[in-house]
Amino acid sequence: MAQRYFSNWLKAYMEYTSDTESPFAFHFWTGVSTIAGALRRRVWINMRKFQWTPNFYIILVGPPGIATKSTSISIGLKLLSAVPDIRFGPESLTWQALANSLAESTVYVKYSSQTGEELVSPMSAVTVSVGELGTFLTMKDDKFVSFLIRVWEGQEDKFLHRTQSRGEIEVLNPWLNVIGATTPAWMKANFPDYMIGGGLTSRVVFVYGDKKRVLIPYPDEVMPDARHEAMRLALIADLTAISHLAGPYELVEDARRWGRTWYNDLYDGGRPLHMESDRYSGYLARKQTHIHKLAIIIAAAQRDKLLIERQDLMEAEALITSIEPDMMKVFESIGVVDEAKHIAEIVAIIRASGWHTSDDLWTHCVKIMPMRQFEEAIRAAVRGGLLKITQREGRPGLELAPRLGGNGAV
Repeated sequence: MAQRYFSNWLKAYMEYTSDTESPFAFHFWTGVSTIAGALRRRVWINMRKFQWTPNFYIILVGPPGIATKSTSISIGLKLLSAVPDIRFGPESLTWQALANSLAESTVYVKYSSQTGEELVSPMSAVTVSVGELGTFLTMKDDKFVSFLIRVWEGQEDKFLHRTQSRGEIEVLNPWLNVIGATTPAWMKANFPDYMIGGGLTSRVVFVYGDKKRVLIPYPDEVMPDARHEAMRLALIADLTAISHLAGPYELVEDARRWGRTWYNDLYDGGRPLHMESDRYSGYLARKQTHIHKLAIIIAAAQRDKLLIERQDLMEAEALITSIEPDMMKVFESIGVVDEAKHIAEIVAIIRASGWHTSDDLWTHCVKIMPMRQFEEAIRAAVRGGLLKITQREGRPGLELAPRLGGNGAV
């Protein structure tokens, strides 16, 4: 194994992306997807009846033109494309074409067992980068969604598909790594409410961003050209070394002790308050899997030994938990009743521009809701403690309640 340039690839990658305005989380999770694409199904954690493998479905969600989602993705994937033998899938395709792409990527990986015996395992591994999720995923295509669910598991098994033109297609140990981007509006229009509690959405890591991390008028001023190029080459070299890792990861005993305690607390301690809704039951059931997938990434970013240490699991759990509020932001307007949508619209308008009289507010809402529903939404928002009625210059009006950031001035 070649000597690495960085002690932690992910930290070096975050420094490399410091000349961009995208949210920190967008770059971090792109880095996770990049390492996953390098590892492929060459590594895993063996649980006898199943395996944890380091693939992810990561979706960056944000308003258009604000958080530069596609730019964030392209930075990591350009590094990954410089690593030999990495297979990429097209952005737009049918599930049958995706199965074909996986079948055509099959290779055999040599690795050493814990006893030193040399073994061989097949893998069919593909990474897909999607600048706009709508070009890749159609939620109404039940077969495509089912196929994505099937291959996310990354298990040691065989997928068979028969076509009239090509006969039987066999995919050995299918493994798919996806990173994509979309907007809240696309999520509202395309994700039905019934999918939030489980299925595909519970297998996706949603990362939300609606603000620039920092304003950078001229990115080439942040880092000297020589430093930027040196980091790029070193990141590729380390990513290439990571791509050579092969075999099962071992959970050290201290990591297992921590994992047992965490798992028991998850089921015996009740759901966290911010995820009490049944909408999140499928995600919580798979949180252990997300954590162990991410622990493999964190370990591979730091060391060549195939060991998962306690700190790897702790860091993975903290990172997964930290984006749960993002998931709630992504889902908060999916499948809700019209009144809730109207309340959200009114609160957003007042949050953006401050205090409004009812007449002023109506001029903003007249094209998006009827008068009766407008009035009902205001009453509900006031009763629910989201808005506060105040007076300015003798005129009654509305502002955010103090718990949402309003000043409560009367």
